[in-house]
Amino acid sequence: MLDTIAGLPVHPLIVHATEVVVPTAALVIVVAALWPRFRKWARFLPLLLALAAVVLVPLSTQSGEALEERVSESALIETHADLAEGLLPWVIGLAVVAGVLLWWNYREIFGRGSTRRAPRWVAIVLAAAALLASTGTTVQAIRIGHSGATAVWSDDMGTPAPAGNKD
Repeated sequence: MLDTIAGLPVHPLIVHATEVVVPTAALVIVVAALWPRFRKWARFLPLLLALAAVVLVPLSTQSGEALEERVSESALIETHADLAEGLLPWVIGLAVVAGVLLWWNYREIFGRGSTRRAPRWVAIVLAAAALLASTGTTVQAIRIGHSGATAVWSDDMGTPAPAGNKD
């Protein structure tokens, strides 16, 4: 399905969108969990970014599998593909945290109902969950991106290096 556009692989395009949205979602969710004023301003933004990440990750994986069929096999590409399989569970966890954060703080965010404060332990648990999911997601995204860049720019990729100046 996701293979090429005008003869060029679509994977790099989708991956770059993913590598921007995923860490941005992680950062926004942590800030929303820790800073009530930002949470009130951001409203649905943390959840929307997390849901965008949930959509982009499988698209990145599918386009990567299509590209993998076009290039020669290598250990670097296999490592990259194996790491990429581990991102979706982290991103789903991030979306769940964003959803719970929005649900739990709905009255505070939208100014409806009582202003009674939730127990402090709930805020601590939500902040800890946001930090855990965001850290795991970001670390995994960095590992995947690094392994992909290594596979592309290594002489062991299995396909000719891109034309241009190789300093």
